[in-house]
Amino acid sequence: MTTSTPAGKARFSMPSLPADLHLSDIQGLAQLATQATLGVTGLAENVQGNVYRAVASLLGPLGSRFIHKAPGGSGVSPGGLTGLVYGSVRGVTRLAGGAVNAVLAGAAPLAGKKTSSRRREAMLSALNGVLGDRLLETANPLALPMSLRQEGQTLVLEKSALAQRLPGATPKLLVLVHGLCMNDLQWRTQGASGSLLPAHDHGLHLAAELGYTPLYLHYNSGLHTSANGRQLADLLEQLTAAWPQPVQELTLLCHSMGGLLARSACHQAEQAGHGWRSQLKCMVFLGTPHHGAPLERIGSWVDTQLHRQALTRPFASIGKIRSAGITDLRHGNVLEADWQHAGRFDRAVDTREALPLPAGVACYAVAATTVSHGAGPLQSARHALSHRLVGDGLVPLESALGVHEEPGRCLAFAPENQWIAHGMNHLELLRRPEVTRQLVQWLGTAASP
Repeated sequence: MTTSTPAGKARFSMPSLPADLHLSDIQGLAQLATQATLGVTGLAENVQGNVYRAVASLLGPLGSRFIHKAPGGSGVSPGGLTGLVYGSVRGVTRLAGGAVNAVLAGAAPLAGKKTSSRRREAMLSALNGVLGDRLLETANPLALPMSLRQEGQTLVLEKSALAQRLPGATPKLLVLVHGLCMNDLQWRTQGASGSLLPAHDHGLHLAAELGYTPLYLHYNSGLHTSANGRQLADLLEQLTAAWPQPVQELTLLCHSMGGLLARSACHQAEQAGHGWRSQLKCMVFLGTPHHGAPLERIGSWVDTQLHRQALTRPFASIGKIRSAGITDLRHGNVLEADWQHAGRFDRAVDTREALPLPAGVACYAVAATTVSHGAGPLQSARHALSHRLVGDGLVPLESALGVHEEPGRCLAFAPENQWIAHGMNHLELLRRPEVTRQLVQWLGTAASP
């Protein structure tokens, strides 16, 4: 049996979305697809233009007549057949992208609110880590705003709202700051199906053992570290002013890039005269690349090699898609001055302003190495390689411990405030109970009178 729609009344039914996606996600992904198509079209045109130049150079003055010489152009004449084809592709892509965006924007109010999921949050955080600055510049709805969260839900930084949401709030605040391409939910690792490893969360353990109230930062890790640091400084000022009771102490627990972010926030809070800076008692860094990470340096080297040859030069633009947050990891940029006067993709030497650890704060560093304890003919060589290059798979030991070949750049972690986790990789720093035990030992001692 079928039912008919009454005359004059149009029926609109929302198409079903993938379980993990919101309508705004589809809108943002459609925008990215449009930009990607335009980018690929431009890449193809530039490659063809460089081929034209290579062939024309063999013909001397005669060949140069066939190359379009507009400054910054591809070399392909926009008035020729090839140029018209590329122009048509761009025009159709923009038209189709605009139409899709208009339809999705109009349908958004009809979709209603939808809960998120760990898989969706992981997708969003990965996209923001790689493209976050571009997402923000193009007003893409996939761009993440900075917020403090619990259980994946954003906290309203207003005294009565916090008192209602967190009735057991204590005067000891613990803010956990995630790293590149990650999110706040990943501090709580899930035991894999069939695994003997239980779910784990450093924040919950420290709350139970030492009386902290854990809050989790959620942010766009593709932005410059200094920009995120400024936002974090302002957010912590709002948090401490709105906390339901007087704050006795504030501790920052930071993983990977999160440590650079926290150091930047401390410096900028001092410059702005924020009150929370005097309440900050401890900072713990888990695998933070204080002096950079080799993978970003390799990416920079590949860009340079591609740019040296005319025919491969257009492909160097692919590497330049990576975000400002990623390029900041080359040397471990913390301040705006570290990147402001240099090209992000230039293979420049390390010219960062030396920034010491914040004064009056107990600072602790955990570095991991995939090399386990043991002896053997190759073990000493493996340890040396781990210190300088491999480390936890992403961050070398020396970088995580703040060690630098220039003494003025070294970070003064006290020997008793350093710990090396052997046989552990970068992400295992988030879920291993050995790390939690070390945190409890350090922060419990720091809290003792």
